[in-house]
Amino acid sequence: MAIIKQYHKASDTTYVYESSSYWIPELGQSRSKRTLLGKLDPETGEIVPTGKRGRKKKEPSAEETASFKEQLSAVSESYMEQIRQQKLTIQQQETQIRDLSKRVIQLESMLSKVKAILNQEN
Repeated sequence: MAIIKQYHKASDTTYVYESSSYWIPELGQSRSKRTLLGKLDPETGEIVPTGKRGRKKKEPSAEETASFKEQLSAVSESYMEQIRQQKLTIQQQETQIRDLSKRVIQLESMLSKVKAILNQEN
């Protein structure tokens, strides 16, 4: 195995490959297989991985993480406040339903008394 550097004029980039050779007995010849490792950084001389498989994922900075946590906290507080308001509304509506149910019972009682009086007069 060997490391091969190949310069591309059009993109002004040096690509780094890993080359491995193998022998083909039927042809009596050797062949080589190249695997791209990445680009050569001209400033540092390091190999920078390319492509989806080789590219390293960017780690979020501490500032980005702190900002995300603050946003998440603010959204969470907002939702918690909405939940509290909804619970309060539900309690008020349940109280109103109980009061209206009592009123319906009273009105049904009065209606039955009026019907009884009307039946006695006829």
